[in-house]
Amino acid sequence: MDEDSRYEAVRGRDGRFDGVFFFAVRTTGIYCRPSCPAVTPKRENVRFFATAAAAQGSGFRACRRCRPDAVPGSAAWDARADVAGRAMRLIADGVVDREGVTGLAARLGYSTRQVQRQLTAELGAGPVALARAQRAHTARVLLQTTSLPVTEIAFAAGFSSVRQFNDTVREVYARTPTQVRDAAPARRAAPGTGIPLRLAHRGPYQHGPVFDQLAREAVPGVEEVEGRPGDRVYRRTLRLPYGTGVAAVRERGRRQEAAGGTHPGGWLDARVHLSDPRDLTTAVHRLRRLFDLDADPYAVDERLAADPRLAPLVAARPGLRVPGTVDPLEAAARVLAGPPEAVERPESSESLERPGSLERLERLVRRHGKTLDAPSGTLTHLFPDAAALAGLPGPLGALATALADGTLRLGPGADRAHAERTLLALPGMTPAVVTALRARALGDPDVAPPGITAPAAWRPWRTYAVQHVRVAGEA
Repeated sequence: MDEDSRYEAVRGRDGRFDGVFFFAVRTTGIYCRPSCPAVTPKRENVRFFATAAAAQGSGFRACRRCRPDAVPGSAAWDARADVAGRAMRLIADGVVDREGVTGLAARLGYSTRQVQRQLTAELGAGPVALARAQRAHTARVLLQTTSLPVTEIAFAAGFSSVRQFNDTVREVYARTPTQVRDAAPARRAAPGTGIPLRLAHRGPYQHGPVFDQLAREAVPGVEEVEGRPGDRVYRRTLRLPYGTGVAAVRERGRRQEAAGGTHPGGWLDARVHLSDPRDLTTAVHRLRRLFDLDADPYAVDERLAADPRLAPLVAARPGLRVPGTVDPLEAAARVLAGPPEAVERPESSESLERPGSLERLERLVRRHGKTLDAPSGTLTHLFPDAAALAGLPGPLGALATALADGTLRLGPGADRAHAERTLLALPGMTPAVVTALRARALGDPDVAPPGITAPAAWRPWRTYAVQHVRVAGEA
């Protein structure tokens, strides 16, 4: 998009571009999302930015009306396999907060100077500024949804000092942390009830197929899905950098109304219980990847609907998502175990027998997974980490060993091509398994199973095309 087309999107309050770019108004010192319902500023007063961090770095504060810091992330960062895309996924996962820019550069395989130069040139902000903008958003969420003391929130959000926290919040929101807390429209969660969240998405979202798949694949002890279709809650345990967590995400979505129009999107209601609040940023990012919330359904549907064979499938399920994972090793174990088999209810039994693949995964969890300090309903364990499974016989043990010793990297910032080559070199890894891992663990939007001829017209969204075919076959 050039600047004129961006301005037309702002004039039309086009929510399709929320998170794709931001605009700032010189006369007010405020930056907004494209769908902001405020009066459209004059063209000569508008500047455009690729990221919120770039707008903040130029001295603009976040609009209190449209809350641009809360928009879904740009779909480009999930789709792209280059350094900028990998870096943005790692920053979102909290790597800069935990390991600094040096750790980020090491994961990317570049020098800190190269990473700084490339991100600044393309995004208008370096890794420190991008991480700082993310910390500010995390701080606002904690201030407005929890009763944690302000000092604890400063360090939980990733700031190295209370002074840095205070200065950043004032710069980004033009309010003190106490004023940000007092401006919260909703009551804060009571202690022990977890952190309530709205996980925003752009465009339509097909809740049913996502929750159907999560329910079908739920590993006992680690995951569960409660309720009836249309109003289900998915719950799971999380192994996080500083501690553990339990997350609950509700199926039913809502549309956001605003003066001057409707944002073409919505959110998933979630609640996260954390043993250490410093893990909030990472937990949110991993849930977003699991539910594929940063996808661009407009771009996907437009491309796939151009194929006459897919057009009716896209029309029937606009905004279909491809579930990801919160843990690449868990995704690998799931793929290697095979799909859950359909099991008929025996006439003499009151409960369904568990599918064989889920039985195997449950045994793996109970034998090698860490037990929660306090069970949460049926959730009792964390999925085993790579160190616990390294050395086990078979493909899963070989993969876990490679992850544990650093030979293999999976997850948000991995080099997808390098990871594929490494996986194929491991014993027992077939092209079909590796393709499934590219889609699920690495979040690659453009892969198709071996043996399936995917037309070039489906690119770069072949993963979504295959998902449409699969879901339609299950309906």
